[in-house]
Amino acid sequence: MKHGNNYMDTFEEYRLYIESLYRSKTVLQRDNFISQTGWKEFIPLVDDDAARFLQLILQLKRPLKILEIGTSLGFSTTSMALAAQQYGGSIITIEFDADVAEQAQKNFRQTGVDDTIQLLRSDALQIVPNFPDAYFDMIFQDVDKRLYPVLLDDCVRILKSGGVLVGDDALFPVMALDEKWKDQIAPMREFNELVAASPQLDSMLLPVGDGMMVAVKR
Repeated sequence: MKHGNNYMDTFEEYRLYIESLYRSKTVLQRDNFISQTGWKEFIPLVDDDAARFLQLILQLKRPLKILEIGTSLGFSTTSMALAAQQYGGSIITIEFDADVAEQAQKNFRQTGVDDTIQLLRSDALQIVPNFPDAYFDMIFQDVDKRLYPVLLDDCVRILKSGGVLVGDDALFPVMALDEKWKDQIAPMREFNELVAASPQLDSMLLPVGDGMMVAVKR
């Protein structure tokens, strides 16, 4: 079996090969999604492979009530909505930045998924604790990583038994990040360790995108 000069070279070969397989089949692509908005500065969006993975989870589990914490421009939200609207699922997504939220809402309308999405323009720290117990079938976290461990107990509480919890950027602790993201490493490591050790969750950290911690509530 051929290996690259090092792990990262090999991993990049894997990534490019995988992307080549699905390029013609991917309806919604991140770069095109971004270019249509005209925005230059925003919280980074999930990679195309991460978006496909989320769609696959939806098609497998068919969650009816989905919570997304951290909307940004709405790429992951739109990707999930395209799958959810096929079986009657709906998404609540939370975004703190009002300007970003407004652009995301425009993107939802342009893509024809706005009827599937309820966008809450507010602070997740204020909203998530107020959801009732066992309310959601799936939760996707892609917000400031410092909130991940803070919100974890509530995420588990509001998730139904058998529900799926996904945390994006789970490989931050072992990635060579730009200095501006350094404060995201320690909370991401804490979140990973809490999820892995939780008696309420069965989990697996997968090397999809920048890493996805995927857990099922017992």
